[in-house]
Amino acid sequence: MSWKPAFAANDAAITKSETAFQGYFRVDRLWVRHATFAGDSIEICREVFKRGNAVCVLLYDPQADTVVMVEQFRVGALAAESPWMLEVVAGIVEPGETAEDVARREAVEEAGLTLNQVQPIIRYLPSGGGCDEWIDLMYAEVDSRTASGLHGLADEGEDIKVHVLSAQDAFDLVVSGAINSSPAIIGLQWLELNRDRLYKGS
Repeated sequence: MSWKPAFAANDAAITKSETAFQGYFRVDRLWVRHATFAGDSIEICREVFKRGNAVCVLLYDPQADTVVMVEQFRVGALAAESPWMLEVVAGIVEPGETAEDVARREAVEEAGLTLNQVQPIIRYLPSGGGCDEWIDLMYAEVDSRTASGLHGLADEGEDIKVHVLSAQDAFDLVVSGAINSSPAIIGLQWLELNRDRLYKGS
């Protein structure tokens, strides 16, 4: 099945904008006029969370059939059973960086690992209803035998613990809901679909 959107970017226009909040993050208030499916147009006012683009990378050891994941505190999860989440390595894109640059930098900073092959899985908007962040989800191969310990940049308030899990255990944690971060869920489901092709062990 093929599908394409009913409208293009030029069928919407920002008529007015203002900064509603500026702190660690920024929120803009936008007035937007856009085409409707009925053939008319409407104007709406919405706040947009200016998050910046990010790269997330699923780290897989194809010899051991293991994944390397990181555990860290997330303020957005304060209302959950625990705000410590099990995630894939991730970071914000800095000016001039490619997605692969970010994946390699963050793998060192958050897990102490050097990446081998890196390839894209998908680029997506995790919350298009109110946030402009795009996520480039990547796949990379690592040697999980060297993965352990605590990592992160102290000046960025990072406190990160590395975990090495069997691929099957990670898949089971998705099914149980223990892994509840969207990049981790999408990455692990992609790995489950492609595992037979990627696994190189005996």
